Amino acid sequence: MIEFFFDCSSPWTYLAWHNIQPLAKEFGTAISWRPILVGGIFNTVNPSVYAQRETPVPLKARYMKKDLGDWARSAGLAIKMPPTVFPVNSVKAMRGCIWLGNEAMVPFARAVFEAYWGDDKDISQDAVLGEICAKVGIDPAKFFAGIGDQAIKDQLKANTDEVMARGGFGSPTIFIGKTDMYFGNDRLPLIREALARSKASAA
Repeated sequence: MIEFFFDCSSPWTYLAWHNIQPLAKEFGTAISWRPILVGGIFNTVNPSVYAQRETPVPLKARYMKKDLGDWARSAGLAIKMPPTVFPVNSVKAMRGCIWLGNEAMVPFARAVFEAYWGDDKDISQDAVLGEICAKVGIDPAKFFAGIGDQAIKDQLKANTDEVMARGGFGSPTIFIGKTDMYFGNDRLPLIREALARSKASAA
């Protein structure tokens, strides 16, 4: 089992979310999608992110933009960095992922990622989320009623607390077999090796 803790407001998460699906399919491994709020993680255990945004290192920032472009091209994805609204409040989108459930959230999350990173739309806005719902065949009225349920809100917080308790500090955080943790899109080659080892040991 692959556990994939994610927030749609992260470009590196978009890349990893896209790239890990064919990898999981190749190894016949299921993915447990675990929506979180990365802002809650930054506030609690990783506030250095905010300091880096306020006083970026110009050379590092320039390279990061190139690096992101290289990875996006490799994945065949369109990513605008930064979007017009950045950072964005993704709480409603992530509650929506939880409300939909593990399998049904995949086309919705894909559409959220594409709307924000590809089309530069503000995914914090109800109108944008309504458009996304219509695009993937979700009743917007049921969606907005569902994400207002306290149990959905509590589960999003619980997921966020859980990933921090297990050592996570950002998005995406990926676990293989509960304890083997990986962070970020560029760890996918290591995840491939971990899945290969697991498959070999089970043979």
